[in-house]
Amino acid sequence: MIKIKDGGVFVKNGSVAEIEPSKKDEYAKNTMAYQILKEHNHSQSEKDLKIKFDSIVAHDITYVGIVQTVRAAKKDYDEFPIPFVLTNCHNSLCAVGGTTNEDDHIYGLSAAKKYGGVFVPPHMAIIHQYMREAYATCGGMILGSDSHTRHGALGTLGFGEGGGELVKQLLGYTYDIAMPEVVAVYLTGSPSPGIGPQDVALAIIGEVFKSGLAKNKVLEFIGPGIENLSVEFRISVDVMTTETTCISSIWTTDEKVEEYYNLHGRKDAYKRLTPGETAYYDGMVELDLSKVVPMIALPFHPCNVYTVKEVQENAPDLLREIEREGGAEGLTDLCLKGGGMRVDQGIIGSCAGGLYESVADAANIIETYGRGSLNDAFSLSVYPASQPIYLSLVENGIAAKLLKAGAVLKTAFCGPCFGAGDVPKNNGFSIRHVTRNFPNREGAKPSLGQTSAVALMDAKSVAATCANGGVLTGADELVESGIGSSPAYFFDSSIYQKRVYEGYGKPNPAEELQFAPGIKDWPDFQGLAENLLLCTAAFIEDEVTTTDELIPSGETSTFRSNPHALAEFTLSRRVPSYVARAKEIRGWEESRRNKSPENIAELEKVFKLMKEGGRPISMDNTAIGSLVYAKKPGDGSAREQAASCQRVLGGLANISREYATKRYRTNLINWGMIPFIKQGEAEFKLGDYIYVPMIRKNIEALAENLPAYVIDTENESIKEISLSLPELSEIEAELLQKGCLINYYKCD
Repeated sequence: MIKIKDGGVFVKNGSVAEIEPSKKDEYAKNTMAYQILKEHNHSQSEKDLKIKFDSIVAHDITYVGIVQTVRAAKKDYDEFPIPFVLTNCHNSLCAVGGTTNEDDHIYGLSAAKKYGGVFVPPHMAIIHQYMREAYATCGGMILGSDSHTRHGALGTLGFGEGGGELVKQLLGYTYDIAMPEVVAVYLTGSPSPGIGPQDVALAIIGEVFKSGLAKNKVLEFIGPGIENLSVEFRISVDVMTTETTCISSIWTTDEKVEEYYNLHGRKDAYKRLTPGETAYYDGMVELDLSKVVPMIALPFHPCNVYTVKEVQENAPDLLREIEREGGAEGLTDLCLKGGGMRVDQGIIGSCAGGLYESVADAANIIETYGRGSLNDAFSLSVYPASQPIYLSLVENGIAAKLLKAGAVLKTAFCGPCFGAGDVPKNNGFSIRHVTRNFPNREGAKPSLGQTSAVALMDAKSVAATCANGGVLTGADELVESGIGSSPAYFFDSSIYQKRVYEGYGKPNPAEELQFAPGIKDWPDFQGLAENLLLCTAAFIEDEVTTTDELIPSGETSTFRSNPHALAEFTLSRRVPSYVARAKEIRGWEESRRNKSPENIAELEKVFKLMKEGGRPISMDNTAIGSLVYAKKPGDGSAREQAASCQRVLGGLANISREYATKRYRTNLINWGMIPFIKQGEAEFKLGDYIYVPMIRKNIEALAENLPAYVIDTENESIKEISLSLPELSEIEAELLQKGCLINYYKCD
């Protein structure tokens, strides 16, 4: 089904070719990704890029913090220089937090009016769907404060980053990145009737994630198989590429994409995109679509991929392994005598599953093979990705099929993706055509003894499971020749015309920002000291630590607009003692700055050991801060709060073997936290201290290797180690010296 080549590949006229290796640099310029990046580059270098995007977008977990950061950096800020779209799809249904949700929405609307932005009201559209319908263009670039900002199927390079990168664009600066490598995804064949886009996406993720083939690279989809896929099928595959850890994605475009733009009243947004006659790629994924079978990503990661048949045949063993690795309980109780497993809940929605075709196909399967009815032991919720999609489902009779079957239709909302809607029961098992299934991301609270599990499947197989009474079923088991056709989708733009505030280019300085009790300013952050004394407040030994474990999603995000309140939940599901420990360490730093040494008596052992070892520490030029160690942190969400919450609590650094994504490392730097690398064993433990001398001088010199000392007060020992800061740019070094991006741009 899939072949992987980790190494250089030349593609000539659509076929792999033998080309003289010395032509690599020349033909690398013929990729679609290279051409689009080149057109948006504002530096003189073709390797070190300074990108300005065509538009940017943020949702209601992040846009308040972004605007507040802009205001903190520039007090007299007056206008958004490019279209800034503020959408409301993450905290529109949560009842927790009183008036917080609507308070933030009103703040966002007032910011759009004051600075000239675009405001999409709650329930109108999921962030990525609105950008597909209104802002994607062939050859364009979009930056979003959400990791699933992917618009490659429409010919747009979409990048998902933390809010700090959007702040830079709003202040007129650039997105700085080395020219990324490009990996070809070569598609052939045509999927069978029971196969949907999530099956294709999971097949790719299952092969690519663990190998790191796509990490921080651009995936470029080419090959004859693309023409056999509808545009919505491509979109649904494309948005899942985030789970490979690629930085962006792009597809060849054709007349089907042209029809999509025409349908949405934006025919001028289309142009043909294709690689040059001969293009060089840094790797290749070959996928025969005709060989794809129904896939499932078992808990607790999208890369935990199996075929549905494998799970049916080996459910007890697989679930037992998940229980061991994920700390879950009761999953093996789902196993059925004679094979297979029972499912409690199905969800179809989000930017991946809430598209018209996926919902329509699911409705047809339930009607045809399930006799149009769910049973009382299995629930199904459907979240169309936008109101225009919802309207078309209603007008074409598809919504009626679902409602008559017992499904529940809800508005455009990302809740099931991050634990703010349809939380399963304790020990429940949910199958979902959404984007992620990280531990507790569905909303269960382990601190209360709760656990539940989510598996990712295509909408067709979710519907097949519905039709089979809640017994896990791949759509190919029911669907042989087809699933029936549905009326064509019709896009009605009048919904947006009546509700969306289109203010780009029309700022109103007289407009007052509408604040509320839950909206707070950022605290002040100090610049980088000459030396650092880091106290290890969290030590995580998992192979991968997700953003959701660093700062939980769900109802925790009720405090998204209050940096101090949100910080109280940092690492709460992984290291419950972290916040108290970080606050204690922050208190030591405050005492140091206030010249109150009596309040840092706990550090006397540290000072004594270092003095006896001939390395005395001077408190006048040594800042004290907390440290988080994790082997590979930052997989998942682009939410900058994973870093900024640590900083608010006095965090000054992370130490890791590697960072799961560029965006998490960037978030650390934007908030003045040093992203150290330590290869091999950590050589320190929870509670140890790490002294890093001359840190400011070394960062200013872009030194890659930095001496440091592990101070173990329990065993009264000192050990010299080496930390590294590879590939630190001059701008990143300056930002770290200033202490955070707010300080950096204030002083620029």
